[in-house]
Amino acid sequence: MARVLIVGAGGVGQVVAHKCAQVSDVFTDIMLASRTKEKCDKIAKRIREYLNREIETAKVDADKVREMVNLIKSFKPDIVINVALPYQDLPIMDACLETGVDYLDTANYEPRETPRFEYSWQWAYYERFKKANIMALLGSGFDPGVTNVFVAYMKRHYFNKMRFVDIVDCNAGSHGRTFATNFNPEINIREITQKGKFYENGNWVEIEPLSIHRPIFYPEVGERESYLLFHEELESIVKNFPEIERIRFWMTFSEQYLTHLRVIVNLGLHSTEPVDYKGTKVVPVEFLKHLLPDPASLGENYTGKTCIGVQIEGLDKNDKPLKKFIYNVCDHHETYLETGVHAVPYTTGVPAMIGAFLMVAGVWKKPGVYNLEEFDPDPFMEKLNIYGLPWKETSF
Repeated sequence: MARVLIVGAGGVGQVVAHKCAQVSDVFTDIMLASRTKEKCDKIAKRIREYLNREIETAKVDADKVREMVNLIKSFKPDIVINVALPYQDLPIMDACLETGVDYLDTANYEPRETPRFEYSWQWAYYERFKKANIMALLGSGFDPGVTNVFVAYMKRHYFNKMRFVDIVDCNAGSHGRTFATNFNPEINIREITQKGKFYENGNWVEIEPLSIHRPIFYPEVGERESYLLFHEELESIVKNFPEIERIRFWMTFSEQYLTHLRVIVNLGLHSTEPVDYKGTKVVPVEFLKHLLPDPASLGENYTGKTCIGVQIEGLDKNDKPLKKFIYNVCDHHETYLETGVHAVPYTTGVPAMIGAFLMVAGVWKKPGVYNLEEFDPDPFMEKLNIYGLPWKETSF
């Protein structure tokens, strides 16, 4: 039985609140907080109508440690689930340290002024969290998150040595809009327009954005052109499984999406550098976010499926060659009917709830700062099947 404070009222926050509300024997008291309380109230109203559960709501600026500290002291949660912007990871971690409360997020910290994936800032909190006897679980979404657990599960049950790992992410859905991003536009565009990177033979290899691509077959979807990006789970997986010789991350994009993205980049609208407009400092990518559709609004007309998984090639327990592909397929319309949002925030929100579940239940619990692959993967894998993200295995 636990009290949970969820910070962030976007599409992922809506899913996390909904899934926590479903598990009433574990999450007995829920508060949803955001800079915009009206968004929280709207989500709370839906949960009341669909699940007959009451959740509390609050206004908080997660950039301000003192506001977070005051809210935590007032609500007294057992865990804080951070599904706000990656810029806010460190202030929320600071507030958890001051109040002695466990922490979980779904994406690693990024400085607001520089698009840059790196766990170093959060890993640096390890000794302080350990001394405070509290835990931080980093990246408990799908990728990162489930993909990390998939790797740990494959290592435990199938592989003596994992040599080559490819994380593959396909969204084969259609939302009917000319151009829209599936999660926060600012974070999405920052992620895709920075240089790609992969790990091979002990070195990180950097490439120009979207310069390497190839067709990949996705079960229940088919073959899709997939582009090599850098994603934060590569960093932690390499750290925790140094046997890996090469690890890459691939994601699909439609030609229509890429055409719009090229225009955005050519016009400089992806920039994080403020420009002066009639005496007002404006960050181009933040202004673009204001113009684009809210990702949480895309669900009603979203059709199709996502397929996200991990392909691993290596040696089995008898040192014989083995290839395994473990993945989940998620339907946009089905997730909308359940939670009011499409499959992209759903696949992030469900693992956040599961990670918090395992922490408050004491299954995954030790002081310090950790990534998911550092724990026993089996309980997490079991709960994926129970709470809406069933997985399958095949060869490739």
